[in-house]
Amino acid sequence: MTSQAADEPETVVASRRSKITPEREREFFDAVLEQIRECGYESVTMEGVAASTRCSKSTLYRQWKTKPQFVAAALRANRRVRFTGIDTGSLADDLRQAARAAGDWSAKDTKLLQALGHAMTSDQELSRALREALIDPEIAALQEMLARGVARGEIRSDHPALEYVPAMMLGVLRVRPVLCGEYADSDYLARFVEAAVLPALGLT
Repeated sequence: MTSQAADEPETVVASRRSKITPEREREFFDAVLEQIRECGYESVTMEGVAASTRCSKSTLYRQWKTKPQFVAAALRANRRVRFTGIDTGSLADDLRQAARAAGDWSAKDTKLLQALGHAMTSDQELSRALREALIDPEIAALQEMLARGVARGEIRSDHPALEYVPAMMLGVLRVRPVLCGEYADSDYLARFVEAAVLPALGLT
């Protein structure tokens, strides 16, 4: 695949993108992300996605000039904050709920992170898109939970464990498949919070 100049006039880009519906675009995005999870980034091709979604290769190439551009767009469109709405009035209970919420999507997201790991190191746009879709929103949501706990007086603002909570919560999702050969489900994450995260913060 070859890349072309990225600085096309906005009217040209808008015209090109208007040829497919948002629903069809979502179908393309879902297909490429699912194929990455199942086959790995290197094995996925624009041709394969076109075949699985029953469209022509030219349809995809008109919208996205290269596979990295296509995947980055799919990741950004897939951006979700899974911890949205968690606010129990207690930091400990917020973290317990966050653990169970993370368990509901950990397998799909961890597969995607694993599959894109090597590609991320060689493509900055892909790396940024993955962070924007799967990492930064969750870190921000966890930091908001912690800030509410500080504001309520549940924990000191200078507590040394505060800065490590996102690394603990999100890191265990990535590392458990490596250590144990299975993904971190809701029960495992709930036990992890009780045994490691809450004691580190001095909470019960």
